[in-house]
Amino acid sequence: MWKFIKDWILPVAMITGALTYKWVSALSFLTPYLLFFMLLLTFSKISWKDIRFKPAHIWLLLIQLIVSIGLYYALLPFNRILAEGAMLCVLTPTATAATVITGMLGGSVGFITAYALFCNVAVALAAPVYFSLTGVHEELTFLQSMFNICQKVFPVLILPLFVAFAMKKWTPKVHNALLNLSKLTFYLWVAALVIVTGITVRFVLEQDGNELIMIIGLLCVSLILCCLQFGIGRGIGKRYGDPISAGQGLGQKNTILAIWMAQTYLHPLTTIAPAGYILWQNIINSSQLFLKARKAKKNPIKNHSVTYSL
Repeated sequence: MWKFIKDWILPVAMITGALTYKWVSALSFLTPYLLFFMLLLTFSKISWKDIRFKPAHIWLLLIQLIVSIGLYYALLPFNRILAEGAMLCVLTPTATAATVITGMLGGSVGFITAYALFCNVAVALAAPVYFSLTGVHEELTFLQSMFNICQKVFPVLILPLFVAFAMKKWTPKVHNALLNLSKLTFYLWVAALVIVTGITVRFVLEQDGNELIMIIGLLCVSLILCCLQFGIGRGIGKRYGDPISAGQGLGQKNTILAIWMAQTYLHPLTTIAPAGYILWQNIINSSQLFLKARKAKKNPIKNHSVTYSL
């Protein structure tokens, strides 16, 4: 039964959020708290001894930081919403569940764990600057806008890291208790997915038919960028002997965080891009797991289940 639930949790959570959007959308204030605790549980499992900065990490970070803002300015003359959606699809940090998929595919868990940490820190520093450049708070100066965004981004992305390491050093019993609650991340993710789906559906339904072309455009942009990031990541990884880990690091995004950032700082319709990315990246991950199981004829994977990414 548990295997069945995990295999179908993505569509079930999204359908639940869509059907109950009138009620769950009112719970939007819970999203940053859910993100905080998901990252806290993830960072609690990280040891400084496991953190090794590798050349491939640099290339992946450069792609996220440079290409994201580059795409924004490249698409801005054509359409601002598409530009914001493209930026978000590249800038969003690696999913906390990427370690699970990477391990199942035979990649390096240490590599993806380190990159998830570096990536979250880098995005926490870059996002306030990037969102300020988009003119999210046009009534404020650039510095005021950046400070305003920092106040909301840093507690979600950076504070969990400091809290996790502080508890490990000064309150080891509490830290050990968190380690025992690591499976709670799965339930927090499901709850967050239901809420952000409800918010997105409510916003889409409130639009008139004129937005249909824009919605299709955002879905197409997210599909193209999802495929490109998995492919480019694997290409970089091949140069350093680990295509699986690098591909997951660049391609598998924390889409819950992306939707929250879009709803908070960008045009609300931009949420369609990361919402579509959820579907595309899980189709790719499911396909990779299926192909790996098919190749492993001599050692078939038993009790196989797909762990959906954040």
